[in-house]
Amino acid sequence: MSAKSEFSVIGLAHKVCLSAEEQGYTPELLNALAEHPTLFRDTLRVQRGCAEVKEIEYVIDCDAPPFVPEGWTMEEHRKGGLFKLEPGKIDTQIKLHLSAAQRDGKVIKGTKLREELKDKPVLNANVLDYLLEHQELIPDDWKKDEKGNSRYIFFWGTIYRDSDGDPSVRCLYWRGDEWHWFWLEHVWREIYPAALRASSSVLNP
Repeated sequence: MSAKSEFSVIGLAHKVCLSAEEQGYTPELLNALAEHPTLFRDTLRVQRGCAEVKEIEYVIDCDAPPFVPEGWTMEEHRKGGLFKLEPGKIDTQIKLHLSAAQRDGKVIKGTKLREELKDKPVLNANVLDYLLEHQELIPDDWKKDEKGNSRYIFFWGTIYRDSDGDPSVRCLYWRGDEWHWFWLEHVWREIYPAALRASSSVLNP
């Protein structure tokens, strides 16, 4: 750096680090920026007006055929048009619903719960699989309920038959250090909420 520079190397580095921290940078992210010169090049292009930053749109095609696990078949798939997720606002777009028969230690059979959810805006497995691909969107409070129990969030919009021919619904749950999917076909307890489209969600049928 030239002796005529406004800042010393240490002073400039300190200012950059403080500004980066204010914008949400972690030391790891800032180090990655320093180790990849092309990122600095792209930032410079934005500063010079040669490029622009465009927000990523998280749009799910709920009409598309869902993923079917090997050996399974699909029994029902409720379509839902294009569902646009807003980062940081997922809790306002997706509601975790419990039947009254699931609360206070009670359980409900899957066949009865399926009937209860028949007229509710349940989300299908396309949303589940999209969230698995974009785990940064999933709210932290989905990991556990208010009692500290692990949650298993079910996407009733897609009903499968497993390899034994039993009806199954896939769910999203936190295990260790990342999100996974699982299924259940017997009884549903308080830790097994259904993922519903909230009234404030952005959905284009």
